Amino acid sequence: MSFNKVAVLGLGKVGHLAAELLAEAGFTVTGIDARAVSGCPFPVRTADLTGDLDAVLKGQEAVLSCLPYHLNKGVSSAAHRLGLHYFDLTEDVPTTRHIRDLAETSKGIMAPQCGLAPGFVGIVGAHLAEMFERVRSIRLRVGALPQNPTGLLGYAFNWSPEGVVNEYLNDCEVIEEGVHKTVSAMEWIETIYIDGVHLEAFTTSGGLGTMCETYAGRVENIDYKTMRYPGHVQLMNFFFHELLMRENREMAGKILTHAKPPVDEDVVYVHVAAEGWTEGQIKRKEFVRAYYPLEIGGRRRTAIAWTTSASVVAVIEMVREGKLPQKGFLKQEEIPLAPYLETRTGSYYNVGHRGRNG
Repeated sequence: MSFNKVAVLGLGKVGHLAAELLAEAGFTVTGIDARAVSGCPFPVRTADLTGDLDAVLKGQEAVLSCLPYHLNKGVSSAAHRLGLHYFDLTEDVPTTRHIRDLAETSKGIMAPQCGLAPGFVGIVGAHLAEMFERVRSIRLRVGALPQNPTGLLGYAFNWSPEGVVNEYLNDCEVIEEGVHKTVSAMEWIETIYIDGVHLEAFTTSGGLGTMCETYAGRVENIDYKTMRYPGHVQLMNFFFHELLMRENREMAGKILTHAKPPVDEDVVYVHVAAEGWTEGQIKRKEFVRAYYPLEIGGRRRTAIAWTTSASVVAVIEMVREGKLPQKGFLKQEEIPLAPYLETRTGSYYNVGHRGRNG
């Protein structure tokens, strides 16, 4: 079913830009936030986003939640009751399970995990895997980092501190030697170079979305890792485990954000690789990019903001155009890469990078 009216809940950097991109793509957008937000090129309402969401979303045809993950169960339930299309950026596994249950009886599409990871990198990983007759491995790596790091951590909290803390502490799904299992976060450390930049990668939770389930029995090894500058993971393990900050996640997030606030000059590194066999020969395919800030709507946007916003808006465009299912649960790895990059918003991925395609 074609639709046009979209409510965007949560007007932080990502939500605000997503609303702008939706308006540019021809949607009728209403921004909704718990606080008063001015200067938007779309109508904005103030509402209690922990209260009666059915009333808040009445008259809409779709909702994009850019709220903290713990609010998304309520938003998705309201969308389900009202028969709306639902999209979000969550990395939280229990939230996704809740949405998946709702999707069994939904009138519209239920599409969580539409961000960068999970989201865009899963689309790319599935695209590379399709190039093989039999797949040995799919490896997804993402790092949202300051271009000019300082200090031993070499980091800046351009993304939700709550989300980062959960990624670092929650268990991680993997497929290892054909076995679907969970492993601890901040382990399996490896070295990666992108454009000559030395990075370390380590396990973090949530980035695979539903890929382990999708590829169980079909791929021998799948894992997702976060990339950081060298030395970061050792310090974070010390912070969370030796200093016991894992026991107070909220305080941990506040300490880290206070010490390493957001920066404007950031970079998003993406390294996706698949290995497999074609005509009896084993080969490796890679998608490696470094995404930088872009000017969008007359303003300079951070790399993490536009890559995350563009990812979900491209999916919403594809649903409107009938290029994706119109109801039920949407897995990111089911989204074809080529038409995704051909959408008005997805095309930003073609211009905002330096990198190579193997």
